[in-house]
Amino acid sequence: MRGFKGIFMLILTNLLVFLTLIISGNILINFVLPAFGIDFRGSFTSYQFAWAMVFGFGGAFISLLMSKPMAKRMYKMQQVTDPGTPKEKLVYNTVRELAERDGVKMPEVWVYWDDAPNAFATGPGKNRSMVAVSSGLVNNLRDDEVQAVLAHEMGHVSNGDMVATTLLQGLMNTFVYFLATMIARVVASAASRDGEMNFMLYFIVNIVLQILFSILAMIVVMWHSRRREFRADAHAAAAYGPEPMIRALQKIEVLAQQTQPLEEEKSGGLAPQDSLATMKIHGKASSLFASHPPTSARIEALRKLQKGAVSNH
Repeated sequence: MRGFKGIFMLILTNLLVFLTLIISGNILINFVLPAFGIDFRGSFTSYQFAWAMVFGFGGAFISLLMSKPMAKRMYKMQQVTDPGTPKEKLVYNTVRELAERDGVKMPEVWVYWDDAPNAFATGPGKNRSMVAVSSGLVNNLRDDEVQAVLAHEMGHVSNGDMVATTLLQGLMNTFVYFLATMIARVVASAASRDGEMNFMLYFIVNIVLQILFSILAMIVVMWHSRRREFRADAHAAAAYGPEPMIRALQKIEVLAQQTQPLEEEKSGGLAPQDSLATMKIHGKASSLFASHPPTSARIEALRKLQKGAVSNH
C-alpha cells in the first residue's frame, strides 16, 4: 500500500509541477514580458525558445526549492536543535562556528541513520540550507575529521553551489528542449509529402533527441560537480588544515567500499540511485558521469595545498 501511495504522490507532484509551469509560462510569455517590451510571440523560433527556458529553468528551480523536503523524505532523519550527545554537540557546534566564520545563516542540522559514511548540504540558498551527516560518518571518523567533512559541506553552502548548479542545469535543460524541438520539427516537416508536419514522427524524433542531448548535458553538469568538490575541499583545508580532510577522505573511501556491497544486496544487485549524489562527500567510480573526482585526485590536490602552506612559512 505504501508503494502505491508513493507512486501516486510522485505522479501527482509531477503533474502539479507541469501545470504550474504551463500556467506561469503562459502568464510570463503572453502578459508579463510584453509589458516590459520583451515579446517572444512574434516568431515560432523565439516562442519555442521562451517555452524551453520556462521548462528548463522552471523545472530546475522547482527541484531546488523542493530539495530540502525531498532530502528529509528520502532518509530516516532527525533534526538537531538541542544537541544532547557528544556527537550531536560536535556536529551542531561545528556547523554553527563555520556559519559564523563564513557569514551565512546557520543551516538546519540533521543526522540520518545509514552505515555508509556520507554527508551532504542542500537547500535553495546560502541562508536557507541544511547540512546532514550519516551515522556511519560520525561513528567511524575522528572528531577533527568530522569537522573537516562539515567544513567541506559548508563550503558548498558558502560558495553557493546549489544555486550555481541549478542555473547550469536550467541552461542545459533549455538547450536540450529547444534543440530537440527545432530539429524534430525540421525532420517531421521535411518527411511530410502534403506540406503538413508528421506529428508522430515529430514526437518520436523529439523524444529520442531529448534523451541524447540530456546525456550530453549531463556530462557538462557532472564536470561542474567535480570541479566544485575541489573548491569545497579547499574550503575545508582553509578551516582546519588539509590533513584532517585527507584522513577523512581516506577513511571514507575504505568504508564506502565495505558498505557498497551491502547496499547492492539490499537493492537486488544494483546500487540504489541517489538524487543527492552531487551534494554528498563521496561518489562512485571516476567517469564522465561521475559527480565526484577520484579520491586520489582530491587527496593530491589537498597535498599541494599542504605543501604550499608549508612553503609559505
